[in-house]
Amino acid sequence: MQAASSPVRSARGMRHILVLSGAIATLVATTACTPDQGAGTAGTGVGTSSAASTTGTSSATTSGTGATPTATPPATPSATTPATPTKTPTKTPTAPPATAQPAPTPVPAPVIVLRPGDTGPKVRSLQARLRQLNWFEGDVSDRYGSRTTSAVSGFQAKRGFAATGVLDERTWDKLVAMTHQPTADELANVKPKPAEPKPGAVSWDVDPRCLTGRVMCISKSTRRLTWVVDGVPQYGFDVRFGSDELPTREGVFSVYKKKVDVISNLYHTPMPYSMFFSGGQAVHYSSNFARLGYAGASHGCVNVRNKPLLIQLYDEVRIGDKVVVHW
Repeated sequence: MQAASSPVRSARGMRHILVLSGAIATLVATTACTPDQGAGTAGTGVGTSSAASTTGTSSATTSGTGATPTATPPATPSATTPATPTKTPTKTPTAPPATAQPAPTPVPAPVIVLRPGDTGPKVRSLQARLRQLNWFEGDVSDRYGSRTTSAVSGFQAKRGFAATGVLDERTWDKLVAMTHQPTADELANVKPKPAEPKPGAVSWDVDPRCLTGRVMCISKSTRRLTWVVDGVPQYGFDVRFGSDELPTREGVFSVYKKKVDVISNLYHTPMPYSMFFSGGQAVHYSSNFARLGYAGASHGCVNVRNKPLLIQLYDEVRIGDKVVVHW
């Protein structure tokens, strides 16, 4: 009996080993094909029964075949790429629209009245007026040449205008305001005849203070100025005085300044051939007096309307000569 059972046990042992080997092989193949199954995840049905068999026969396998079970490699965690933060676009501040500046008003070009090279009677009149203010020398003509250009330029510079030497409307208006309409003699270059002094024959309002030295003796009673040298009257002419609000001062004075081309600082009026004797008061030519006579008044000066005689007196009077204003 003992000999008969021995082959049976051997055959059973062999089947058991084969079954166990097949289960192990199945387990290894299943593990290699499904890497996503972790250690804690349940396998297929075959894998479960093989695991059970393995548990029950672990000692037999180890002693019968010496095979080492294959370990399932741990799943490699996937690297997570950090999300790139989205940049919020920065708004660039927009500059406020520029305020449109109004276009500058163009300065109108000066209106030209006469220019170098022009000819005609108006040029002659221009030269005569400039000669009245001693800007033009010599005889007048109908040609606008270098002498006229120089005279116009000097007159413009004196007034603060652009010294172009070209007669524009502004220069012409200023010149007309400072001069009188040229006479026929002035336009024809006729020299005025100076008054012939007739000592003692001139009627005048005698004042004792006028009897010595060189004196401009000015009478408010007769409205006359008499040029007296050593008590002898030489000649005289009409004069006009200041108003009640701006009276001409009375008394004894002396000439301290002479100037041909003068513009009043206070009233901006021309005062040609001025002979100053008391502050801003002077004996000078007045085109207004020549036009209006005694209908007007001065601002305190002694106005003269006889220009040729005044020019003669201006040339004779010296700085320091006496001036007597009396009734």
